[in-house]
Amino acid sequence: MQKAAFSIESYQFDKVTLDLGNQVSNDVMLDFDTKGIFHEADKKFELIFSVVAFNEEKTINNPFVSIRCKGVFTFENVKSFEEIPVYFYRNSIAILFPYVRAYISLITSQANIPGIILPTMNLSSLEEKLKASTTK
Repeated sequence: MQKAAFSIESYQFDKVTLDLGNQVSNDVMLDFDTKGIFHEADKKFELIFSVVAFNEEKTINNPFVSIRCKGVFTFENVKSFEEIPVYFYRNSIAILFPYVRAYISLITSQANIPGIILPTMNLSSLEEKLKASTTK
């Protein structure tokens, strides 16, 4: 069996909200969400990666930062949804996360507030959720 090769083709931040009225403290909590769409015709995988930052006093429904990033990955030798290797899900999140992390730092520091600098994180726990929420 040939190994699957993939690469990131593009990414775009298509939904960004910064609402400083919802920031009531410097204690930042984060929530991550992932979804995927496999386009079989052109062998592309669209990863939708969302991050919200909120305070404990506020609920997750009132974040002060909300970002959605769409990353498009291209496969070289995957012909069907079933052929997507299990390691792709974890690796695609790991590839896209530094862009999301940098963007959050950029928009918060440019807003003239103490910037939110996310640490390097192990997001392998999102792998199963991405697999389960991927459609074709």
